[in-house]
This record gives sequence, C-alpha cells and structure tokens, in this order.
Amino acid sequence: MSADEPVTVEVGLGERTYDILIGSGLLSRAGAEISCRLPGTRAAVITDANVAAAHLDALKAGLETSGIQPAVITLPPGEKTKSFAHLEEVVDGVLAARLERGDIVIAFGGGVVGDLAGFAAGIVRRGMNFVQIPTSLLAQVDSSVGGKTGINSARGKNLVGVFHQPKLVLADTGVLDTLPIREFRAGYAELAKYGLIDRPEFFAWLEENWANVFAGGPERAQAIAEACRAKADVVARDEFETGDRALLNLGHTFGHALEAATRYDGSRLVHGEGVAIGMALAYRFSSRLNLASPDDAARVEAHLRAVGLPWRIADVPGDLPDAEALLAFITQDKKVSRGALTFILTRGIGQAFIAKDVPASEVLSFLRENHPKESDRR
Repeated sequence: MSADEPVTVEVGLGERTYDILIGSGLLSRAGAEISCRLPGTRAAVITDANVAAAHLDALKAGLETSGIQPAVITLPPGEKTKSFAHLEEVVDGVLAARLERGDIVIAFGGGVVGDLAGFAAGIVRRGMNFVQIPTSLLAQVDSSVGGKTGINSARGKNLVGVFHQPKLVLADTGVLDTLPIREFRAGYAELAKYGLIDRPEFFAWLEENWANVFAGGPERAQAIAEACRAKADVVARDEFETGDRALLNLGHTFGHALEAATRYDGSRLVHGEGVAIGMALAYRFSSRLNLASPDDAARVEAHLRAVGLPWRIADVPGDLPDAEALLAFITQDKKVSRGALTFILTRGIGQAFIAKDVPASEVLSFLRENHPKESDRR
C-alpha cells in the first residue's frame, strides 16, 4: 500500500458491514468512494458553520466529480445544536430537497453534527442511507463509528435517539490540521480511552508518542486506525449495547453529568473534556472501592495533565451544582437500569469492566470528596 492510500478498517455487521477509510485527502475522493458503494444516489450534506467555512468547498468539489450535487443544510456549531429544534430543521431540509429513501444523508462535521444527522437519517422515510465524514478527532475515533445517533434533552445527554449504522465513514486526517487545539485535545481523550479499556499496550504507546499524534505525523493516522479497530471490534460483537459495548462508556457517566450540570455550555466544558475528567474519576473511584491501585489512577491523571486535558471536577470553570445534584444527573444516565447505578470501573490500566448495582451512597460520598466546594468543607 502506498503512503497515499488510506487505511481501511472494516466494521463487520454481516450484510450491513461497512468500511472506515482513514487518510489524508479523502474529501477530494468522497464522491468516488460513495458512488462505488451507492451508485446513482443524491445527497444532503449536514454541516455546521465552522466546518462549512473551512472545508465545504473541498467536499462539494469532491462530490461533484462523481455527479453528486448536494443540498446543504448548515447548522450553528456547538453541543446545544443537538436539540429537537435543529432535528426538525434537518428533517424538514432533507424532505424539502425531495430526497428519497435510497438517497444519502452525509454528516460533515464533528460529533454533534454526526449524531444529529444520523438521527435524522434514521427517522426520515423510516431510514435513509447515511455517510459519516467526521472532521474532529473525537468524531473520527469514536462518534462516527458504530451507529449511535441522537440528541440531548434538558434531562440529560443523548437520551433521545436510534441506532442507525452508516454505509461508509471517511476520516480525512488532513482536516484535523485546522482543528483548534482545545478540540484536538478533547478528541484525544477518546483515543486514550481505548487504551484504558482493554489495550494497555496502546495506552503505553500513547504515553510515549502523544506529542507526535498532536504534531500530525504518521503516528496520528496510526493512532486513529488503532482506535477505530478497537471500536469496530466491540460494535461487531455488540451492536446494540446489550453487553460489553457499554465498556466504551468509560468516563462517560461522570462526564455526562458534568456536561449536563454546565447546561452543555461548550465555553466551559466540551464533551471530550468531560470524558477526560470522567475517566480520571472512574479510576479514582475504582481505587476508592479497592478495585484498582492508586498508582493506576495517578498514571491516568499524569497523562491527561501532560497533554493539557482537565482531570478533576475543580478544572471545570464556574460554579457547579452540589454533589447531590450531580448524582441526580447520573441517575438519568442511559446505563441506569430499573434505578440501579451502572458504572464502567477498572481493575487496572486496560482492565475496565461493567459494574452493576453500584450503591448510590458510595457515589455520593465520592462526589463529595472530589467536589471542590464540598471537599473544602470536610
């Protein structure tokens, strides 16, 4: 394979198997890659204003070379776009373009656009074809793969949605060069997550090579491909999260609660930052429960600090609700089953597991110990 050829990772789902292509310059060949898999289709491109300004012309040129003239729907950037109002806007725009069930909805953006556009594709005409072209590191290594789609509710994150697998994922690593450093760091948290779940060698590799991943050398594509392989393996085993796919939520229970507590204000906390804090808390909570060594928690925290990510509740700017209010957000999490709390905990680096029936009293005590205001009063 030449240096110009993308890496291909397969998500094996029988008749619905699809490819993730990873490499630089994929926007220019988007039309060719889509047309060879879905010939003769029309498309809507769902994007946000920031991505459109930086990359929409390149994508449209890549589509038009194969005769695809897309209808474009441009949304505001930010987590608050994952709402019922913007879902209605996208659904109406796709219908106004007179696209048929066999046509394509293209999600061109980060995780917010991917989740929202995928949800729209899953419900318009009872399910349209869907292609992910993720433009953030977080989306390339996590949210674009696996078919989870949805929007947020005032009662919690990602509580409304469907599973709807894409037909293709095109992860153009070149677009990451224009990503703000804060957004790149946020995506890196999801990269590190895969090592912390069940790939300890990958986490050790990231500890040694993270600077090159940030710099954009061959290590960046290598890391993205490894993360995609990790997720593809899990999705192929457990597409609908009835078993060990829940492991991919390491850090997310605490992280989602913090996002909800900040009312999804991206100026205070973006998703990947919430995941970073959540992973550190999950390791510390595991240590508190005598499941893992405190040294493992310290190692995770040290790596997050090294790359510039937040790692404790105190790193969230502004006031936060008290520990009881944070626990209330946790009880709204999708992983709660009949009121029992489920967490992804760990026995060490790369040894995550699903812990069911975690006592709420233990979680509340832990949150009080780690809440900056409440710990000061102890």
